Amino acid sequence: MRVTLLGTGSPIPDPRRAGPSTLVQADGLSVLVDCGRGVLMRLAGAGVLPPMLTAVFLTHLHSDHITDLGDVITTRWVMTPGPNPLKVYGPVGTAEVVDATLASLAPDIRYRLDHHDDLTEGPQVEAVEVGPGDEFALGPASVVVGATDHRPVEPTVAFRIEADGRSLVLGGDGIPCAGLDALCAGADAYVQTVIREDLVRLVPNPRFQDILDYHSTVEQAAQTAARAGVGTLLLTHYVPPLQPGQEDGWRALAAAHFGGTIVLGEDLTAVDL
Repeated sequence: MRVTLLGTGSPIPDPRRAGPSTLVQADGLSVLVDCGRGVLMRLAGAGVLPPMLTAVFLTHLHSDHITDLGDVITTRWVMTPGPNPLKVYGPVGTAEVVDATLASLAPDIRYRLDHHDDLTEGPQVEAVEVGPGDEFALGPASVVVGATDHRPVEPTVAFRIEADGRSLVLGGDGIPCAGLDALCAGADAYVQTVIREDLVRLVPNPRFQDILDYHSTVEQAAQTAARAGVGTLLLTHYVPPLQPGQEDGWRALAAAHFGGTIVLGEDLTAVDL
């Protein structure tokens, strides 16, 4: 199993980092988790084109995690010579977002159908809404859905993917909670979005300060990984943006609480489990 941090950015625009998105590849599967800004550029950098995706998983419906869903849908459609339905798994509300995205693309879909004789129907997208406790198969992989706590954003979910004899948890946004602990138990790797509380508190902006109560800090992510007995902790969605040369400082905050492997870095950082 390979996990690639496609986009390690956040809602704060960053010239070096795409928006939140992660690629999971295992046993012929290519699963895109979240669709932040610039996701298709990063997918191409990882050697994966939209028609090659097995499915899209959405951890929640915050704009920074879904902003390029329309690009994924459209580009997959126009790059595929025949029907290639896309399944989008996400929390309750995902169907509404998919329908609204397709509605916003209606003029473009009409233009392309009018122009290309080989296109006879629009993109085929199936929204599959999931909740904590759900389990489903995705080809040779098994997927378990867990609860996360990103209130007042709700519902939100995390995914545990098991394939190739390995297990990976994708936590999305949120703070530590029992549901996330249970999902992470014994996992080979755990991907968590994180903030640096010490740096956020230096910014005297109430709206920026608000992020502290519903995102895991670096330390909290490490504590979750330690409690669950995770092997590798991958940090992403850095707030404030992780600057070159700061990696050791971020890693040290996690290492104070977690003795396993800690991974962070630039977009397209990849780990083979």
